[in-house]
Amino acid sequence: MISNLTNIIRSLFDSVILNAIIICVICFYYYSTYSHKWRKFNVPHSRPVPLFGNTFKMNMGLEHQVDTFDRIYNQFSNEKFCGFYQMMTPYLMIRDPELINRIMVQDFSYFNDHGLEADPAINLLANSLFFLSGQKWKTMRQKLNTGFTPAKLRKTHDLINECSEQLMVYIDEKLKQNDIIEMKQIAGKFSTDAIGTCAFGLKLDAIKNDNSEFRIHTKILFQPSIRKYFIQLLVMFCPKLVKILKLQLYPRETTHFFNSVFSDVIKYRNKNNVFRNDLTQTLIEARKELVLNNDLIDDNKFTELDIIGNAVLMFSSGSGTVASTLAFCFYELALNKDVQDKLRKEIIITKEKHNGQINNDFLTDLYYANMVLDETARMYSITCTILRKATKNYKVPNESLVIEKGQKIIIPMYNIHHNPIYYSNPHIFNPERFSTEQKPTQLNGTFIPFGDGPRLCIGKRFAELEMKLVLSKILSQYEVLPCEKTEQPIDIRSKTGFISPKNGIWLSLKPIVN
Repeated sequence: MISNLTNIIRSLFDSVILNAIIICVICFYYYSTYSHKWRKFNVPHSRPVPLFGNTFKMNMGLEHQVDTFDRIYNQFSNEKFCGFYQMMTPYLMIRDPELINRIMVQDFSYFNDHGLEADPAINLLANSLFFLSGQKWKTMRQKLNTGFTPAKLRKTHDLINECSEQLMVYIDEKLKQNDIIEMKQIAGKFSTDAIGTCAFGLKLDAIKNDNSEFRIHTKILFQPSIRKYFIQLLVMFCPKLVKILKLQLYPRETTHFFNSVFSDVIKYRNKNNVFRNDLTQTLIEARKELVLNNDLIDDNKFTELDIIGNAVLMFSSGSGTVASTLAFCFYELALNKDVQDKLRKEIIITKEKHNGQINNDFLTDLYYANMVLDETARMYSITCTILRKATKNYKVPNESLVIEKGQKIIIPMYNIHHNPIYYSNPHIFNPERFSTEQKPTQLNGTFIPFGDGPRLCIGKRFAELEMKLVLSKILSQYEVLPCEKTEQPIDIRSKTGFISPKNGIWLSLKPIVN
């Protein structure tokens, strides 16, 4: 009797455990798939793995973004758009250039946000223009635009030229030791000094000083780490826990360094009535109007962190993107001697035309240099994708799909730039694609390295000035050549997640004897 009762209880207990397991599995499956909607909307997509979606390897750092998005992009080669899931979040990938142009330019009012959420307590850049949305983005963008007018950019030429002269002295000294130079490093030194001097009035001496604090902390912003991977994954799964634990994406010393430096610059200028027609002055004016103005209602008011966050964004992006683009440009010039010779000839002739003066007119007349830089940006766009979010429902023209408010969108910029439909032999460096004859034939939405529309990169023209000036200086004095350490083909899959030389760009500089 007791034995039978024991067996019944054990059977019931086992049944309860089994049912509990089944219920847990069902709940987990529902939780991890409830956002899977692309089948319902008849959007072509790959079947996702519950919880991990279609980007597991990328999220785990096992695969670079280039390869993840390349696979998704090419899987639906005949479609205007397709769907995928990053973990449990549904993304709509836009493949059609016409639709891309509508989203970024013509119908921008439906897609004016990047769709990136960042907590200022976690991310140093959370208050910057890149992460701002809605009216706050529009207001801040209008204020910062005044720092990049053509008139203000012209006033930076002498400062950029001074930095480039220091760079040439540094290169001369390095070549006395060895004729092989890592180009990304020296480009990074130059761009750090240039943005520091022109935008913030700071003499950083990053070119001379290998241990510059600015260079060290700027690298930390982009360097991968186990800490960053862990926090970013935790943000996807349980963002509240990140807040409770007060985890920060960057080391406290880096956050404190940038906050204190840029705060001190602004305070010093205000206290001593220092006025300079630069980006810092633009930030000071924005602070007066948006932070200190007591007439603003709370929804329109900004904080000190908004001003500092934008200072950090301008500095870090202004130094990092210029360094990578310049390094890639020199790499292609070294491998394509005919292009290098043609560019050098243009520089010499244009310099003679302007009596040896490297000024705004000289830089404006470097048409072939523009073509070279455009082709570099096409082949080596610093980011793989452009992000947008629908801010209201949008009916896709000539399609049944309605993109719902809140839907996150990804534009596969790198894949479009390397699609043979739009660029024949896309892996060959050919600046002629951007000649006055060829450029007008390009489809809108197929060349977007700086974005497009109202969210076009705010520092684009400043970056181009820097790069053309450095190209002019170096190519006037040196022939750029590949060496035994030059990687062919180059590995662009750096661990930062950006398109950046994984192992550096090593080239030889040979002085030109007149």
